[in-house]
Amino acid sequence: MRSTQVRSGGVGLALLSAVAFGGSGVAAKPLIEAGFEPLHVVWMRVAGAALVLLPVAVRHRRLPLQRPGLVIGFGLLGIVGVQALYYLAIARIPVGVAILVEYLGPALLLGWVRFVQRRKVRRAAVVGVVLAVGGMCFVVGIWSGFAFAPVGLLCSFGAACCQVAYFVLADHGAQDGSAASPGSPDRERAGDGLDDGLVDGLGDGSDGGGAPDPVAVIAHALLFGTASLTLVARPWDIAWTSLAHQVPLGDADVPGILLVGWIVLVCTVVSYLTGVMAVRRLSPQIAAVVSCVEAVVGAVLAWFLLGEHLGTPQLFGGALVLAGAFVAQTALPAAAGEPAPAASPTAPEPCVEPDLAPRR
Repeated sequence: MRSTQVRSGGVGLALLSAVAFGGSGVAAKPLIEAGFEPLHVVWMRVAGAALVLLPVAVRHRRLPLQRPGLVIGFGLLGIVGVQALYYLAIARIPVGVAILVEYLGPALLLGWVRFVQRRKVRRAAVVGVVLAVGGMCFVVGIWSGFAFAPVGLLCSFGAACCQVAYFVLADHGAQDGSAASPGSPDRERAGDGLDDGLVDGLGDGSDGGGAPDPVAVIAHALLFGTASLTLVARPWDIAWTSLAHQVPLGDADVPGILLVGWIVLVCTVVSYLTGVMAVRRLSPQIAAVVSCVEAVVGAVLAWFLLGEHLGTPQLFGGALVLAGAFVAQTALPAAAGEPAPAASPTAPEPCVEPDLAPRR
C-alpha cells in the first residue's frame, strides 16, 4: 500500500512538473510579440529563478569549486542553451512545433550512445528513432519545402542538441555519484532532467563525498546561467516599465509582470522542485510517459490561448514523435548498460542513465 501511495504521489508531482514546464512557451510568446527580445525574456526567467533559489546556493556555496564542470555544463547547456534557443524558436514558429522538434533529443542521444560511445542499442531504440524522425517530417512539412521558418526550426533543433549534452552531463554526474557510493542501491527517477546519481545526496545537506544535492546544482546553474547570459542579453536595455502594461493572451489582456512571474515561479522554480521531489518514486517507463505530457500541454495551451492551430499532418507527426521519444527513452537504459568494446572486462558499468525529459 505504501509503495502504491509513493508511486501515485510521484506521478502527481511529475505531472505537475511537466504541466508547469509545458506552459512556459505560452507565457513567454505574448511577451515576445509585445516587443520584448527573446533573450530578455530568458534572462528574466533565469535571473528570477536564481534569486528565488539563492538561499540554496548559499547553503551549498562550495559546490562550484567541487563540481565546476557540472555547474557550468548545466548552466550553459541545460538552462541557457535550451531555453534561449527555444524562445528564439517560438518567436518564429508555433509553440507546439518547437516543442515537438525538441523531442528529437532522445533519438539524438541514442545516436551519441551508438556512434560516439560505441555501445550497442536495442532494436526497439532504432524503432523509436525511426518513428521520431518520420514524425518530424510530418511536423515540419518537409514535402512542401518546410512549412515553417527554417531559422525557427534550426533553433529548436539546436535546443534538442543542447539537451543531448545536458543528458550526457547528467550521465557523468550519475557515474561520479556511483563511484563515490559504490554500495548505494540503484535509484528510480522521475522526469526532472537530473538523474539518480545527482539525487543520491538529496536531503543530506552535504557538499562533499557523494553526489550533490540536485536543487543545489539547479541553483548554482541558474546563477552561472544568469551571469553568462547577461553578457549577451544586455538586461539593462530591457524596457522594464513595459512590464506594467497589458499584454494580449488569447481573448484577455494580462499585465506583463504577471506573465514574467508565472514563468519564473511556476515554469521554473515549481517545475524543477516538483520534479526533484518526484525522484526515486517512478520507474523510467512511467517517467517517459509523464514527460510526453509536457509537449501535449504546450501544444494544447498554444492552440487555445494563442490560436496556434496545428494541421492534421502536424498532429499525426506529433503523435509519431512522442511515440518515438517514448520508445527511445525506455529502450536506452538497457542499451546504454552495455559496456563499450574497448572497456576493460572489470570496468564497472554505469548503473543509471539520464532521464530524457526536455526541460524549457
